[in-house]
Amino acid sequence: MNLLLRCAGRPVARYLHRPGLAPRLSPRPYLHPVTTLGGTPVTEEGPRDHLHHLGVSVAVPDVAGHNFWGGRTYVRDRGPTELDNHGTQRHDGWKLHDPDGFVEDLSWRAGGRELLRERRTVAAGALTATAWALDFTFSLTNPGPGGLFLGSPATNGRQGAGYGGFFWRAPKEAAVPDVFTADAEGEDAVHGRTADWLALTGSAWTLVFAGATERTRKDPWFVRTRQYPGVGSSLAWDERLEIAAGATVVRRVVTIVADGALHRGDAAALVRKALS
Repeated sequence: MNLLLRCAGRPVARYLHRPGLAPRLSPRPYLHPVTTLGGTPVTEEGPRDHLHHLGVSVAVPDVAGHNFWGGRTYVRDRGPTELDNHGTQRHDGWKLHDPDGFVEDLSWRAGGRELLRERRTVAAGALTATAWALDFTFSLTNPGPGGLFLGSPATNGRQGAGYGGFFWRAPKEAAVPDVFTADAEGEDAVHGRTADWLALTGSAWTLVFAGATERTRKDPWFVRTRQYPGVGSSLAWDERLEIAAGATVVRRVVTIVADGALHRGDAAALVRKALS
């Protein structure tokens, strides 16, 4: 069974919690399609350029050497390499599911063992007649007897590729989308930098991503517009993130999904409203 999220009485997202995916895609639950209140899709699933990009998900390229992102693994001094090292995020059960959100337990498994336990909380909330907010929190706990590290291609030697964590793949359109923060504009100016919020604007939609906790706001944004439209909040931008035995890492990203093109002032106002 897949869950349908509603906001203001309208369906705005479908959550696939047990998708049938090939191992190479690092099977995991994800949201797709996500739409504006007007019905415009703002996610993409399995595009040709990156088959492992799955709407809105939590994906990490390196969890103790295992690939929970999908596709090839970046190996230092070798580059992108096909490896049999893909992990799976398994849905273990619901703590709550309502029309406007859910709380879910998951286990991250690879190599015949459980590497991480996750509690995921997702909620949809109305903001205006043309904008709503997706509130996405994930807590990763290390159940093992020793510490483990989360990494990225950047921590393995590929400069600027510090992706991994919350990731949103947006639809590819004829024109390259605009991207901006409160004080910067363009992919080169915002990629790999921190900002309280970041907006991506397509032909008929705007997504505004906001770090909803002080710790989340310290994570740099991973941004692509020219190659493909995607935005992520990076757990391990240039240094591995250690999770000690029994410890938990928590991140919360609130994304405003709006019809039309928002300007900087409009985006900032909606962020304030969504986080108030």
